[in-house]
Amino acid sequence: MDIWEADKLILFIAFVIPGFVSIKAYQLICPGNERSTSDQLVDAIAYSSINYALLIFPIISVESGILKEVHTSLYYLFYIFVLFIAPIIWVLVWRYLRTREFFLRNAPHPIEKPWDYLFSQRKPYWVEVFLKNGNVIAGLYSSKSCASSAPAPEQIYLEETWVLNENGGFVRAINNTAGVLILSSEISHIEFRNISPLN
Repeated sequence: MDIWEADKLILFIAFVIPGFVSIKAYQLICPGNERSTSDQLVDAIAYSSINYALLIFPIISVESGILKEVHTSLYYLFYIFVLFIAPIIWVLVWRYLRTREFFLRNAPHPIEKPWDYLFSQRKPYWVEVFLKNGNVIAGLYSSKSCASSAPAPEQIYLEETWVLNENGGFVRAINNTAGVLILSSEISHIEFRNISPLN
């Protein structure tokens, strides 16, 4: 059996590519644990089938009409939409539904880890990182900062490190530093403060 024969290649593209696009899009917006290739292949076929089920009426309409003969470019653009764009749309719709109150009362949040949930929002914060050895690292988490996402181990890069006063207030940025990278193995807990002008 040669998978590169035209009919088999078309079947592979039709029943794997849309699902694969959905899986990768979902992993980008909802980080999670890595899964085996065999599990992802089964899921890709299932998601491709769901994609076609949701688009069955437009597909029937296009295939039973004269679009292919009259507007060949539009015909192929339609199937580009079916294969690559629609699977991403379904993911965005599903994520939107999963984050609504009704779903949250009856199902777990689509983002598995609070770490990923918080940092995926890309909000700036004043941050105090309490280390297991009792030390505290204070800094600014903003547009030039970064936090890892699943399945990578948790790490956080703060673009600025700050000096704290005895009351825990942020006094000033430390001079001549390019920020700090902190590993999760060293962290006890993290406190976040909303950005506001410092006195």
